[in-house]
Formats: sequence, C-alpha cells, structure tokens
Amino acid sequence: MSIFPKLLWSALLLVALTLFVVDFNLTRYTAEREVRDVERRLAIEASVLAGELPATPREDLVRWVREAGRRARARVTLIDSRGVVLADSDHDAESMENHGGRPEVQAAYRGRTGTSIRHSATVGRDLCYVAIPVTGSVEGAVLRLALPLEEIGAATAEVRRRILLTSLLGAVVALLAALAFSTSFTRRIKRLKHLAEGLLEEPASAPLKPDGNDELGDLARCLTAMAGQIRELIERLNLEAARRQAILASLLEGVLAVDSELRVIFCNDAFARAVGAQTPVPERLPVLELVRDPGLMDLLARVLATGERQRAHLQVIAAAGRSFEVQAAPLATRSKRGAVAVLYDVTEIERLERVRKDFVANVSHELRTPLTAIIGYAETLLDGALEDRENSRKFLEIIRAHAERLNSISADLLSLSEIDSGREGRQREPVAVRMVLETALNAVAAEARRRNVKLISEDAGDLTLTADRVRLEQVLVNLLDNAVKFNRPGGEVRIAARAEDGQIRFEVSDNGIGIPSQDLPRIFERFYRVDKGRSRAVGGTGLGLSIVKRAVEQMKGTVSVESRLGKGSTFTVVLPRE
Repeated sequence: MSIFPKLLWSALLLVALTLFVVDFNLTRYTAEREVRDVERRLAIEASVLAGELPATPREDLVRWVREAGRRARARVTLIDSRGVVLADSDHDAESMENHGGRPEVQAAYRGRTGTSIRHSATVGRDLCYVAIPVTGSVEGAVLRLALPLEEIGAATAEVRRRILLTSLLGAVVALLAALAFSTSFTRRIKRLKHLAEGLLEEPASAPLKPDGNDELGDLARCLTAMAGQIRELIERLNLEAARRQAILASLLEGVLAVDSELRVIFCNDAFARAVGAQTPVPERLPVLELVRDPGLMDLLARVLATGERQRAHLQVIAAAGRSFEVQAAPLATRSKRGAVAVLYDVTEIERLERVRKDFVANVSHELRTPLTAIIGYAETLLDGALEDRENSRKFLEIIRAHAERLNSISADLLSLSEIDSGREGRQREPVAVRMVLETALNAVAAEARRRNVKLISEDAGDLTLTADRVRLEQVLVNLLDNAVKFNRPGGEVRIAARAEDGQIRFEVSDNGIGIPSQDLPRIFERFYRVDKGRSRAVGGTGLGLSIVKRAVEQMKGTVSVESRLGKGSTFTVVLPRE
C-alpha cells in the first residue's frame, strides 16, 4: 500500500475523531446552557409571579395560577408548607399527590431557589422544574414553574444541526487540505524515490531541485549532493570488479572460492574446464557437487578450520587424473569466512620432466655404446695393435662406424633442437610435390638396392604446396629410410601423394615386419625403439620419427600410422596446401 492512501486515511480519521469530540462537547455544552437559560428564565418568571401572590385572595389562587401559567408559557404549581398542591395550571390540584419530597421543593423550603429535571408522573413528560419560596396569602408556600424538555430539546437540536453542518463543512475543507497535503507530500516522496533509484544509474536528467526548507528538502539536498559521489564510487567498484573478473577469467590456473559451508562463491572457466563442469557454475553450489575429490575437500576444510595457508600436490580425479599444485588461503570478510584455492596444472611439467629425464638417460645410453667401442678399440691400437696391419684396419673401420653413428645422433639432435626452438628462419615456398618425392627416393635408393627392397612412387602429377622444402624432404626421407631398413629382402616400399579438401596427403607404406600394437602410441617419442637390437644393427638413432612428428607439426600438419605386425606399416602425413 502506497503512502498516499495512508496519509489520506490518517488525516480523514484524525479530522473525523476531532470533529466528533468537538461536536459531542459543543452539543453537551449547548444542552447544558439551554437548560441553564431555561432555569434562569423560569426563576425570573417565578420571582415576577411571586410578587403578585400577596395581593391575591386565597379563593382566587386557582384562577391566578392558570393565568400565570398562560402568561409564563409554563406549568405553574403552588404548594403549601406541607407539600400539598394548592393549585396547578395544567392539572387538578386535588388529584395530585403530595409534593413535599420533591428536591426542588425541598430546596425552596430551605429558602433557596430549587431546580430539578425529571419525569413527571402527573403529565407523563420530562420537565425542568424551578421552585422559589413565596409569602402572601399562604405562609411557607412554594411557587414552582416547569417547562417540558421537548422545547429545550428542540432548541438544542437546532443548535446541534448548525454545529453538524459547520462540522461537515469543516470536514470537507480539512479533507481537501489533507488531500492536497498528501498529494504534495507523496509527489515529493516519489521524486526522492526516483532520485534514490537513479543513484545507481547514469544521470538521465537534471538533478532534483529541493522544493522546501523542511526535512524532505534537506533530504533532497543531501541526496543530490551524494548522487555524483555515489555514481563515481559505484563506477570505480564496477570497473575494479570487471578487472578482477577479467583477470581471474583469463588465468590459465583454476581459481575456486568457497564460503564457510564449502559452497561455491566464485569459480573461473579454467577450473570448470579442468573438472569438466558446465559454465557458468551457479553460486552457492556445494563443492562436493562440483568436484568429488577428497584431497581438495580436505585441503579447503583445513584452511577454514585453521585460518592458515595450505599447500598440496593433488591428482584430481574429476580432472582425468591430472596433477595440480594447489595453494589455498583463507578468505575473510566482515561477516563470513571462506577460502580460495588456486590450482596450477603441473601435468605437462611433470610429463616434460619425465621426458627430459628419459631423454638424458637415452642420450647417455646411446652415446655411451659407440664411445665405449671407440675408446676400447683406440686403446687396443695404442697398446700395440697398430703393428698388426690385418686387425688394425678392422679396428679403425669399427671406430669409423661408431664415429659415424655419433655423427648421426648429433645431427638428429641438432635437427630436433632447431625444430623445437623455431629459430631456423627458412621461408615457406611453393614446392612441386613430384620433385620432393624424387629427391627423397634418390636419397634412400642406394640403401634400398643394398637391402633388395623395391621402391615404388605413384605419379603426383602437377601437385604443389607451400611448405618448408628442406623439412618436407627430411620428413619423407626419414619415413622412407625406416620403411627400407625395417623391411624384409624382396619387400616393397610405396610412396604416394594426392590432394584432398585443400590439403596434400602423403602416404609411405611397406610390407615389412610391422609394429606391435602396444608400441604404436610411443613410436614418436625420442629414442624409443620397438626392437632395440635391430634398430642399432641397421644404424637407427631412435630420433627419426620424433623429427618427423615435430617437423610436420611445425608445418601445421598431422602425422599418423597404421600397422599390423608381420604385414607392414603405413605412415600418413597431411599438410595444408597454403
């Protein structure tokens, strides 16, 4: 309910109550004044009439009383000292009872003017009585005048009617004044409400001008003065909140804030993605419904319980077992406590660390074998084997073979380093696919003849693509070289290229020994060998396929393999044409 009807009804009730009290008191006062006026008039009439009694003979009292009643326009009664009615203007005196006990008569017996208002059993009406003592033909007599109350009531009713009309007029005026006041007051309240609502919005109109010197005017002036400051403060807070939101949303680290009941206050997209939750995450969602991980729940509970920072290394089940370094700290506000956790994804770091350790171990192992052989044969030669011309040549050839192996390993490591660093600086250029295939086939032709492996190239036509020519040739040579070395005598190696949906698809297939299915996911790892003994026997370094994968990725392409043990393998390289 708005304030306008409240003010209006309050004013109406107040006016009605005030007018009722005033009318009641005025009516009562008027009635009492009318009675006093009547009593005073009757007393005066009685005094005038009492002056005529001494000259009136006793036998003429009845006539005189009737004449006096006519002249006084009232009922006149003459009572002796014993209360016996001697004469009455309106009734037969002989049939009237003794009046000595009437209060007005008693007062007159005591020498005072007596008054009384009561019901008269003689005439059956309410009367106003006034009695005075008299002297004359009857000693100790009392002269009493009475007037019906209907006459007093008529006079009072007329006065009451005028008071009521005046009250109604006053009520209408007061109601109109209350309506005007309520309307004005409500209008001013609405203006203040509009101004208060506009404090959080951009100023769309001129500031509110105070329209009074009362409390509402002071309030309007205060609000007007505060409006600019509040808007500026809110703008700063909104800007700060937007900055924090943007920073937290753009973080790669997952951020989760909870209250004292372990319900979500804030959760950025990185955390939601890590635990596979849909965004946006609703506020007040229990953390247990967002991520079911006892380690994270325990960490947050410890922070809430101790109020101290906590740190842990967790493998979050909901994040597909990824590893996180979690730092949690208390989040305190004036009214509630909470906690905030920042999750640093260290899965890739741990993987790279494992790869680095494996790489160092593999490099050390790969280098130790040829170095040991070179050192051993060199010491043998130094110890006197140089004089044995038959064996010394054999030892030198072995030293040379291991030196070439070291050179191959270092060359492949250098190629990987160059690809990983991206510092080669070679430009992409239009490349004729046919020429690249011919160059790669020529590079492995001698090895294929030595191993009795047939090379087959499908016609590539006029296909061209924009790529790093040297890296593309290196990729194809490595794939062809593996296909030749890990083949069987009389085997075949086939290379083909064709265009598909704006891409060039290269396929290098063989019918050699194939690759076991359990080894397929790891063949592109550095120094990984399916058959370590045979790989070293054929001169492999274990880095060829790693070079292929990194070079293809650098050229925005993909490489995949399909293989069946004993049936052969097919390596597929897909590169964009542009």
